[in-house]
Amino acid sequence: MCLTPFRVVWLTAYRNWQRPMGKLPTEPVYGKWSSLSNNACRYALIISEKGEVKKRGESILLEAHKVDKQTDYSFLKDLLARGVAEGCFPSATAAIGVGNQTFFACAAGDADVYTRFDMASLTKILSPTMIALKALEEGALTLEDPLTAFFETPPDKAAITVEQLMTHTGGFTPAFWLFDETDDPAEAAACILRHPLEAPPDGTPRYSCMGYILLGKILEVVYGQPLDQLAKSRVFEPLGMHCTGYKPTVGNIAPTEVNEQTGEALQGVVHDENARFLGGISGNAGVFSDIGDMALFASMLASGGGGYLSGATLSLAISNHTPGYSERRGLGFCLGGHFMGGLFPHASFGHMGFTGTSLVVDPATGLFAVLLTNRVHPTRRNERIFRFRQEFHNEIFTTCTQNGICS
Repeated sequence: MCLTPFRVVWLTAYRNWQRPMGKLPTEPVYGKWSSLSNNACRYALIISEKGEVKKRGESILLEAHKVDKQTDYSFLKDLLARGVAEGCFPSATAAIGVGNQTFFACAAGDADVYTRFDMASLTKILSPTMIALKALEEGALTLEDPLTAFFETPPDKAAITVEQLMTHTGGFTPAFWLFDETDDPAEAAACILRHPLEAPPDGTPRYSCMGYILLGKILEVVYGQPLDQLAKSRVFEPLGMHCTGYKPTVGNIAPTEVNEQTGEALQGVVHDENARFLGGISGNAGVFSDIGDMALFASMLASGGGGYLSGATLSLAISNHTPGYSERRGLGFCLGGHFMGGLFPHASFGHMGFTGTSLVVDPATGLFAVLLTNRVHPTRRNERIFRFRQEFHNEIFTTCTQNGICS
């Protein structure tokens, strides 16, 4: 049975989701929302064509001119339900769309479509990558700027550039625990700079959280503001992502890993150990978001920058900066990768996060898919997400292409 199209009216409500603020508009505002304050988030009235109000947390289908009204998007909800039943994760939300249109969003397990998740390494593209790309557009930063322009730098790292940080070609070790080498979070950049490189910065891609922590520190030097404030003012607010940010305080937040000593799960506290040591604000991890905001972000990428980034900037960011290597890297973005499955085209780009999050965009068709889960709850030893991600992306690409959604 095909799903009935719904129109979505977005009102403003406080994070406890108790009551909408303001009056119901006489006309629906498709796929848009607003906020009265920094502490406010979305409240959706989902109204069917018959005028029936759906319950909060049920699936959302946005009407859009490219939607095939005969397509049954319930396959996505079934896919998430299967992931929960098979123990891949206890909670999940997902969204699919093309260009600037989000066609369907749904939830499974202990989550609803308003649940915020720990983005883990999706933080890299949500925060420092976007801030750096905007800085390039404004002339505040260039890709060739060396580390010596921002820090006192030892000789082995003096020639490493911003581009090498963004493409993971600076030779930095993937990760080490900052708290093992310093007691002072303010010493993070100095600690990373004095730590031995894993390899020479010869252009070989070696994924490194430490390089992205350093990129976040560079942006703080460039703008003279903390990274969380930069992300809020330069990324999240311009894109209308009012439920996204560092260090969430209250609300509907998916738990992550359980501390085996205390028996308590992290909830609203970043899972990544280095980001936690840095007070929850870091270039490698720390951002929390929900599926509505992540669909907004994905649609910006899927529509050529959506007026936020210029087309030239986005094209540069998703170009291959590591030619000759099997691991293709853009500026912050993974270009292809096993997690995307085998069917999304070679030019697809995106990123994934350790907690079970991912975002993929096919630039040729504008098709995007976002998956948010807390697969590390109760333990990171659960690795079923790795195969599930591939199934998720393959099924979405197959269904959407067969139905002409993204042709």
